[in-house]
Amino acid sequence: MGTHERRSREKDELRRKILDAATRIFIEEGYENVSMRKIADSIEYAPSTIYLHFRDKVDLVTSICIEAFAELDRRLDSIIGQGLPPMETLRLALREYIQFGLDHPAYYVFVFCTPQYVFKDIDPTSFSNIHTCAMGSFQRLRTGIQSCMTNGDMPAGDVESISQSIWLCVHGVTSGLVVDCGFPFIDRERLIDESLLRILKGAA
Repeated sequence: MGTHERRSREKDELRRKILDAATRIFIEEGYENVSMRKIADSIEYAPSTIYLHFRDKVDLVTSICIEAFAELDRRLDSIIGQGLPPMETLRLALREYIQFGLDHPAYYVFVFCTPQYVFKDIDPTSFSNIHTCAMGSFQRLRTGIQSCMTNGDMPAGDVESISQSIWLCVHGVTSGLVVDCGFPFIDRERLIDESLLRILKGAA
């Protein structure tokens, strides 16, 4: 590996380290209580190093959200690209959504479970960028629902209301498994399969 490639990789690794630390601290201490210095201290870097990668907390939040949705989209597109029947594609995509939350619990809680009012200092442009990414991910669900209706797997209906309802159900499963509440759940894989069976059976 050449010097340029090594430096580029080290830069990417530091950026990821900052994002991971910021996400964890935002959840633990609350967004409003966290400063750039506190994030820098947590990874033992000078605040000036953080500012080389991110302008401020708003830039950090925007990056966390956009990169989370980008990773989710990559996973969903991989499922969609397999060309399976619509209902099987939808089932696997919903399962991959849950797996995304389990693989990245801190990111999931921060991006999908933090009330919007917490980020009242986010400027309209940053908010619009985050919203666009979120709606892009949600559109994949809408498209999947419509495909199931067109294929006869689901009765025709209001795609928007059905998509939102299914997302809320799957979000409930994901957040319930991501946040350790101490409930004595059955085997996790079995529980996920059972939950998706019930959700999709109700929509069919």
